Amino acid sequence: MMAIVAEAQKREMRGAWIQCVNGQFQGMGKQRMQQTLTYQLDELKKDGVNVIIFQVRPECDALYESKIEPWSRFLTGKQGVAPSPYWDPLQWMVDECHKRGMELHAWINPYRAKTKGTKQLAANHIAVRQPMNCFAYDEMFLLNPGIPENRDYICAVVKDIVSRYDVDGLHMDDYFYPYPVKGESIPDDELFLERSNGIKDQGDWRRYNVNLFIEQVYKTIHETKPWVKVGISPFGIYRNRSTSYVGSNTNGTQNYDDLYADVLMWVNNGWLDYCVPQIYWEIGHKSADYDTLIKWWNQYAAARPLIIGEDVERTAKARDLKNPQVHQQAAKMALHRQMNNVQGTVLWYAKAAVDNIGNYGGNLRNVYWKYPALQPEMPFIDNKAPKKISKLKPIWTEDGYVLFWTAPKGENWNDKAVKYVVYRFRKGERQDFENPANIFAITQQPFVKLPYLNGSQKWVYAVTALDRLQNESKAVKKKVSL
Repeated sequence: MMAIVAEAQKREMRGAWIQCVNGQFQGMGKQRMQQTLTYQLDELKKDGVNVIIFQVRPECDALYESKIEPWSRFLTGKQGVAPSPYWDPLQWMVDECHKRGMELHAWINPYRAKTKGTKQLAANHIAVRQPMNCFAYDEMFLLNPGIPENRDYICAVVKDIVSRYDVDGLHMDDYFYPYPVKGESIPDDELFLERSNGIKDQGDWRRYNVNLFIEQVYKTIHETKPWVKVGISPFGIYRNRSTSYVGSNTNGTQNYDDLYADVLMWVNNGWLDYCVPQIYWEIGHKSADYDTLIKWWNQYAAARPLIIGEDVERTAKARDLKNPQVHQQAAKMALHRQMNNVQGTVLWYAKAAVDNIGNYGGNLRNVYWKYPALQPEMPFIDNKAPKKISKLKPIWTEDGYVLFWTAPKGENWNDKAVKYVVYRFRKGERQDFENPANIFAITQQPFVKLPYLNGSQKWVYAVTALDRLQNESKAVKKKVSL
């Protein structure tokens, strides 16, 4: 039997990655891709997911209309060829997610300019236009992080996305400098000698290059739209203890030493708004134990909301160490609840949850994410709640009994109401606004249809307003007979 987790969380990021780089949409065409995504979004919504992280730039290309970079081959089959019939997948996903009350975070790969499988680049691709700005490694091309022009270029792409689309977040994954491959070295020795900025160690210089970019992209996004969240999803190991006293008791590839990604510096300097380490291994893994790693991140990365990147398939295939009859979902979710700094989960990957491998999605739907959740608070961006709603009143309409209200006054992004939370309590029941089981609806509309029966049951409905960052106003209450 599935162990029921202790109380549900009222604020929790519940994300799912939808990737294109595996070719799942390539050449599918508009109608089939929209059908596929509609089905996935509907199922994920039922599972309780409230954030979709959608890959829109896998190799300096675009799954959206761009004047800077070519259309992606992962959409149309050939880089630089527009979809026919024409459509804009990013705009469509923004609309569809918002319709379902979900956030949409646009996921880019900052430096990768060509994946292994890509044979032909479009004439307007950055690696064709500026080949000296890239280097080749393991059959890939990467924008060289040591060239300042590349930082400006990526930031221009990001600014273009954020300014033209109503995205809620901009997300980067774990690829900074390339994952090390035996027998290959990064060809940047000459550049290091030319542009070392007085830094003696090449590893420190590479980290410095990435740090400059992370700081610049963070500022670019928040200067463009202050409410757009910046998320980074690093590899699951920061450093091993054999390398550093700060490291985890693990033995694997390291962000700091191998990918030149000083994630703790970014977290502690506030150069991101949420951090999603990819802890894809199982509890009991010999070189990267899940239990060890979630506790390590919980201890060291608390300066920004910590969300755990979770591998659905591996979790569903790994046996629980205490009860081999079941898989590890329950044990991992229990660990999440025990960690005081963990504020959510992102599922790798969406389709695995939708396919309900090992009843993983079913358990989310019926147990762990049964009730709706608001996003984690981000007071470092905005901590001021909007004003209260007014004129809360139930009215009979042609469509039935409807509870209406008036939006509070708000002029700016940080005080305007964009959503509402509707709570309901039985007459005489303690009105606990922290228990998500009491949430009746989260809606963008200033009304909600009431479940009228025969007028003999007495309820108290309460409505709060949410702003862009989901700061919550005080409640306004109304007694209703249903």
